[in-house]
Formats: sequence, C-alpha cells, structure tokens
Amino acid sequence: MSSNLELYRRSTIGMALTDALDDMVTSGELAPLLAMKVLAEFDKSVANELKSVNCKVSIKGNLHTYRFCDNVWTFLLEDACLKTTGPSGDTSVQNVSSLKIVACDGKILGDSA
Repeated sequence: MSSNLELYRRSTIGMALTDALDDMVTSGELAPLLAMKVLAEFDKSVANELKSVNCKVSIKGNLHTYRFCDNVWTFLLEDACLKTTGPSGDTSVQNVSSLKIVACDGKILGDSA
C-alpha cells in the first residue's frame, strides 16, 4: 500500500487532472484502471517534488475554523498574507481572501522525510 496521501488531488491542478481523466474514461479513450494509476503517480510525484522545495513560507491571517480529525489538521484562514522567501533570499508577498491548509504527520504514514 502506498503511503502517499491523496491530498494534492484537491488542489487546482489535481482537480483539473481528475476532470480530464474522468472525461477520457467516460468517452472510452482511457481505461479506468489506467486513470487510477495516473492519479497514484500524480500523488507520488507531487509529494516527491515538494520534498525538494527549499523555501520558507510565513502565513498570517484570521483563523476562521480549525479541525483535527484522524491525525489531520485543517485550518481555514481569512484575509491571509503569505510571505515566501526563496533559497536565494528573494521574497514575495501574496494576499488572499481565504486559505485552506491541510497538514498531516508524514511519520505516521511511514514517510522518511
């Protein structure tokens, strides 16, 4: 069993991939089993790429809701400000009206990171 979570499927790119695969399966262009393999590879690839990201992000905002269920934290923030600092020291600031953060403990999943 894979230890990669399906969290990234709910991202914008994950939803676009899921919709495209669903359309292909519905039209008969792609077998359902192959679509599931593509999604599993997507989960694995995103998790691996995020491990190699070397930047710092600070988040400030108004906490609207938080939950802890099945070892998964979910935070919903309003009027959030994300400040990103890259490996070369370059900084960018992004203001968003709402932000959802989902955080899991990789150690529980058997992840070596």
